[in-house]
Amino acid sequence: MSQTVRAAFVTIGQTPRLDIVPEMMEDILMGLSSETVTASEFGVLDGLTDDELDDLRAKPGESSFATMLRNGQEIVTSKERTEYRLNALLRDIDEQDFAFIILLCTGTKVDPLRRTLVIESQRLVDKTVEAISASSQRLGVIVPLERQVAEFTERHVFTGNPLIVSASPYGDRDFRKAAEALDECDLIIMHCMGYDASMLATIRSLVSAPVLLSRRIVSGAVRQMI
Repeated sequence: MSQTVRAAFVTIGQTPRLDIVPEMMEDILMGLSSETVTASEFGVLDGLTDDELDDLRAKPGESSFATMLRNGQEIVTSKERTEYRLNALLRDIDEQDFAFIILLCTGTKVDPLRRTLVIESQRLVDKTVEAISASSQRLGVIVPLERQVAEFTERHVFTGNPLIVSASPYGDRDFRKAAEALDECDLIIMHCMGYDASMLATIRSLVSAPVLLSRRIVSGAVRQMI
């Protein structure tokens, strides 16, 4: 693409995602003019009242998402009810003439759109990890919430018997404990778009295995499209 590309970044939390979008844009635009891509942000939880946010919180037994509010607080929402709102938001964005939409979550399933390409982070990350881990003896997976450890195999399919541990990118960050649990793994994926480059550096300092960062996988795909 030679002209300026309009990209929509969509979070399941609230915007702006200052913890994600600037770092991704830096990766995407490495060596390119800042005018190559214009980024607009949309949030599933934008504009909601406290009561409406409470209604979206995950109940016991529900599949869940961990995301962040504008004030920096973590919120754990219902996967089903969040995805319902996400699909409605995507249909609206589909009418706004963006070149493509980047989903800032590695756990979402969305409906196809009529006009706009969607970079589904879950599919992209899972397929990339599956390709790289084909010869791995033990894959390690880091997810934000302890409750997501049990949920993971219902939402993602990896060959073999991956070892899944939790460490939130938003709340208490006990990465040392997670790293110690993954000591036997020969490949690790930080499976949430909330994990950033500094967290990647922390994990890499604690393990000997290669470590993949979800947002860098997604940024690489976006870069191929501009």
